[in-house]
Amino acid sequence: MADGMYGQETDDTYSTAGFGNPVRRGERPALIIVDLTNGFTDPAYPSGADLSDVVKATSTLIESGPAPVIFTTIAYTPAELDTVTWLHKAPGMRAMREGTPAVEIDPRLPRSPGDILITKKGASAFFGTTLAATLTALRCDTVLVCGATTSGCVRATAVDAVQSGFSVLVPRECVGDRATGPHDANLFDIQAKYGDVISLADACDYLAGAHA
Repeated sequence: MADGMYGQETDDTYSTAGFGNPVRRGERPALIIVDLTNGFTDPAYPSGADLSDVVKATSTLIESGPAPVIFTTIAYTPAELDTVTWLHKAPGMRAMREGTPAVEIDPRLPRSPGDILITKKGASAFFGTTLAATLTALRCDTVLVCGATTSGCVRATAVDAVQSGFSVLVPRECVGDRATGPHDANLFDIQAKYGDVISLADACDYLAGAHA
């Protein structure tokens, strides 16, 4: 891989280790829109940031082809606020309470009645959910992972997706984080080990071709 972000020595090390080959793009892709809820896209929330550009790019991708779209949200019951260990490490996530605007999908995103919504409790969209079974039922072989945050739920979802047998594509413009450093570092790592980090234009062209 020749990313260049961390210098030639790093690129050479990763190349020698055999990382960074392109993934095999299948013929039946699906979109996984990870946690683009108000609690993550609105900076008024403790866990939020201004992800307007990510929402806009993801909307473009959704509208570019007829691939299945699966949205995820994190939502906790009152009892889970005291029992989920993650919330002791990341107390800002306590704003993600069931039935509140924080856990609703950002209204700027296009949604159709046929889109699927999965509620999760952890970082990965696969952990403790029906996502893998749903993708199998849809006969999908490739996933395009969008959403927030790059260093958290997006990365965790990308790792679990490839471990579950799906090729992973991450459109760069369709993911975002609270800070540039973690965002860039995790895109580098995803590209090296788990999937292809691609442009929005490439992702739109791929979706159009897969369903031509």
